[in-house]
Amino acid sequence: MAKQKKFSDCVLEFNEWLSNLSLDLLNDYRLSNPFNGENRKQIKEITKTFYKKFYNDNNKRYLILGSSPARKGTAITGIPFEDTIHLYKETGIMIDNFYINKSSSNFLYDVMEQYGGCEKFYQDFFMNFVCPLGIVHINSKGNEVNANYYESKN
Repeated sequence: MAKQKKFSDCVLEFNEWLSNLSLDLLNDYRLSNPFNGENRKQIKEITKTFYKKFYNDNNKRYLILGSSPARKGTAITGIPFEDTIHLYKETGIMIDNFYINKSSSNFLYDVMEQYGGCEKFYQDFFMNFVCPLGIVHINSKGNEVNANYYESKN
């Protein structure tokens, strides 16, 4: 009988598949893919550490989906709804090149604390996005802003 893959291995394989993904977007849009960007080696280490810590089992979990990652959140960390501050506090994972603390992540950690802590939360829940890669729009001032796939019919 073949050995069943751990949940963490399945997530990491999916992320590896995402690292090879490229999509043609409209002119003023760009894909924000942490798995193939300039920090991809660091992101690969971060996600491996995170998923091996919290998902190295075959537990059944509830799935929580958001729409798409923010350009300064998951699009940087590679881990849905996580920011650099909480990753460091909860896992010891230090992300060298950036310092991001999102209010949505603060809310999430308040919920996790009420649930019994992040380890208990991650035993029961898996979070990701309907669109697992970030999309940014270049606005009229030339700045990148978050774009959600559902905001444009195109």
